[in-house]
Amino acid sequence: MRKLTARFFRSCSPLAYAYNGRMVRSQWLVFLVLACLPVMAADIAPSGTLRATFLGNNPVQGTVDPKTDTVSGPVADIVKELARRAGVPYVITPSVGAKAVIERLNNGDADIGFLAWEAERARQVDFTIPYSLMGSSYLIPANSPIHSAADADRAGVKIGAVGDQSPTIYLQQHLKNAKLIIWPTAPAFEELQKMLATGEVDALAGNRARLMTDAGNHPGLRVAQDNFTVLEQAIVVRKGDTAKLKVINDFLEEARGSTFIRDSLARAKLAGVEPEPPLHQ
Repeated sequence: MRKLTARFFRSCSPLAYAYNGRMVRSQWLVFLVLACLPVMAADIAPSGTLRATFLGNNPVQGTVDPKTDTVSGPVADIVKELARRAGVPYVITPSVGAKAVIERLNNGDADIGFLAWEAERARQVDFTIPYSLMGSSYLIPANSPIHSAADADRAGVKIGAVGDQSPTIYLQQHLKNAKLIIWPTAPAFEELQKMLATGEVDALAGNRARLMTDAGNHPGLRVAQDNFTVLEQAIVVRKGDTAKLKVINDFLEEARGSTFIRDSLARAKLAGVEPEPPLHQ
């Protein structure tokens, strides 16, 4: 029986086989059936190619190689596996901002997109179950009196943030005392450093993974010790596309029950990002 099960796992997806050692016997049969079900190409890629888009400047989702334009990270891993199961090629196109991701979906230029959940966005597109959790925090000067997220939300503190980003939207709704300064686009990093050094802004809000990279490259900066919020990363489809939503939700439920997402995040070396736990534990 064990040899038969192992052969069966090897004939399925790598995701299923990787989970074999972590499963209890009572779960094997159900998981074997789910893991080997093919994704219906007509549901997920009606054009014959799975077309995906994501926030090109958000490393939590994916990273674009400036020399080859190759996309790596969770986005690439998820899209590649969905396309493999559907038996179709795929293309991943970076977008600038959440509005562009939503427009590509609603214009029919993309089949799936990647966004953090947010109420206004959910009125324009449908969200799948989340696959990872993204911490959001503050980039601050090394000598700043700010140490925690609570320290930043005080009278007289000025927080810079880029408009339309999910951490910014959260702060717009939840900051009580600090002043939020919203930029239409991110300033050049040299300019941002000057703003922080002169006190024009006291902190920069953003996703923790990006801020940790910035602080690691600049010794005069650090990241607050905790997050002001944790946001859910998910896949989005056109409003009302229930067939596609079900296909992707089934896949993500399986992925959350295996090491697929955790391994993807580990390969991307993302700080402050965790996989969503399995739906059924």
